[in-house]
Amino acid sequence: MDQRELQRRLDTVWRMESSRLVARLARMLGDLDSAEELAQDTLVAALEHWPRHGVPDNPAAWLMATAQRRAIDLLRRRRLHAGKQAAMAQASDHQGSIVRDHEREVEDDVGDDLLRLLFVACHPVLSADARVALTLRLLCGLSTAEIARAFLLPEPTIAQRIVRAKRTLAERRVPFEVPRRRNLPRRLRSVLEVVYLVFNEGYAASQGDDWMRPALCGEALRLARVLAGLMPGSVPVLGLLALMELQASRMNARTDADGAAILLMEQDRGRWDWLQIARGQAALEKARTLGGDDDAYVLQAAIADCHARARCAEQTDWPHIARLYARLARVLPSPVIELNRTVAVARAQGPQAAWTMLEALQEGGRLEGYAPLQAVRGDLLEQLGRRDEARAAFARAAELSGNARERDALWARVANL
Repeated sequence: MDQRELQRRLDTVWRMESSRLVARLARMLGDLDSAEELAQDTLVAALEHWPRHGVPDNPAAWLMATAQRRAIDLLRRRRLHAGKQAAMAQASDHQGSIVRDHEREVEDDVGDDLLRLLFVACHPVLSADARVALTLRLLCGLSTAEIARAFLLPEPTIAQRIVRAKRTLAERRVPFEVPRRRNLPRRLRSVLEVVYLVFNEGYAASQGDDWMRPALCGEALRLARVLAGLMPGSVPVLGLLALMELQASRMNARTDADGAAILLMEQDRGRWDWLQIARGQAALEKARTLGGDDDAYVLQAAIADCHARARCAEQTDWPHIARLYARLARVLPSPVIELNRTVAVARAQGPQAAWTMLEALQEGGRLEGYAPLQAVRGDLLEQLGRRDEARAAFARAAELSGNARERDALWARVANL
């Protein structure tokens, strides 16, 4: 295997496993900074070891074992430094006891390393935005650029937010502890926001050559299912789970054989996962039964359910979807939600009604550098017969996009005009 292929494999494994490493190390050490440093040391060890000895049969297990050995060494040094030589001498006869002892000390109601660390990082001492940015960066493997896109903010702003969050945790000496089950709801909103942002980055990657990053979607779904098991009566958890199950059901139909993007209205719905749709609908119905009709996640799941119930694109109930978006905009005001509402209104009432809404949305300027806004603008202009302006809008959207597949689709729209 040449060096380039080796680097590619390591990059792939690291992108998939780094968050798990940080979560496990943080659980062992009770120290987020040390966990991050040891995870990076493990990556360096792989860069040094794998070229000489080959890629292990199970690269993820190799990384985890190496990281845990280094964590055990660090725990030994800490305990020795604290004057506990006798305890460490006994522990050295059975290396794994250090890990088990520490895990008993931090035993909690969560039962999943990554989800546990999400709750820890979403500490009330941090602002909601800081909690989300920090956990997305450290635990979910998203780059600063990807997080900035999710927040519709400049990269330097997000970078500063992450640095300040870590500094605050250190300066305030926040204990690395897990909230008990009765206290989990206090941090739930931030955790759900992180999980959904991770899912969205997997569902429509903001950067790179692939339209989707399925591993991120899979991890977000796993976390949501764990949360639903912990909090079976939580409307937001059930709503988010329903939303992600329904959206994920379309993944097999979202690309062609060459990986090119296929938009929703052009998808072969026979390729949708109807078992997953049934799971999402069941979670949605349970959330509604619990009185969650006006919860933001439940409303978004209801919109996804409208698409799932249409066996062909022409059967989509766009007037109902537009009404749901209007309710969602009242519950959760957001320029992105308003943009999505504009698309639904265009389908339900025609491009002129939607154009009026889009002009009002553009006045705020917050979505100026947002590629989807320019794409919607181009689509409406094309429907209104303003082809030159539509071509310019699609070109601008392509220039703003960081995803190669999305750019290809947008330049194809330009060519068609």
